[in-house]
Amino acid sequence: MARTATVDFWFDPACPYTWLTSRWVVEAATVRPLDVRWRVMSLAVLNEGRDDDPEGDPEGYLWVPVRICAAVLRQYGQEGLGAFYTALWTDRGDGGAKQWMNDPGVALADAGLPPELAEAGSCGDYDGAVRASHAEAIALLGPHVGTPIVAAPDPGGDADARIAFFGPVLSRVPRGEEAGRLWDATLLVAGAPGFHELKGAPADPSPDVSGWAGRP
Repeated sequence: MARTATVDFWFDPACPYTWLTSRWVVEAATVRPLDVRWRVMSLAVLNEGRDDDPEGDPEGYLWVPVRICAAVLRQYGQEGLGAFYTALWTDRGDGGAKQWMNDPGVALADAGLPPELAEAGSCGDYDGAVRASHAEAIALLGPHVGTPIVAAPDPGGDADARIAFFGPVLSRVPRGEEAGRLWDATLLVAGAPGFHELKGAPADPSPDVSGWAGRP
């Protein structure tokens, strides 16, 4: 039996493309021996000091959900963070097209967590934790990338060898063995000596986050 590989997945919870990539990794874990460890990073931190505003966030809203994630992780661990992230984007079936994440307080309740944790989003108590986790992710690849950053054991290397990569950016979530094959291929490409970047041109690049019932 293949040894279970711990996969570190750094994410900004407000990014819809990152959500789709996270569901791909969760799906891949159903057909490959993977154990996903959720970690936070922040587009707000990544873009600090820039003259432009690539996320269109002049009010700093992007700090809110990632602070809540940091609070959930500290108080309820991996299981809590995974459940909250799933609830944040899962289609609640209450009508309308699913285009954005759910209200954090509602998502906390759906995940079986205290809705009061949403208050962490409006204060700086967890900013240090967010910055420290973000720095770990960026140290793997450098500041030229965004969210998500994934790190996994190198299947062809020694026990301590790790492969880190940004993305992949997906507009649809592959299922079952297709997700597993994409995982295998991503590790193969990202682990190639000298590998830097690979891009595609999907016919419809808009992220399809509607109707996802998800797995935690």
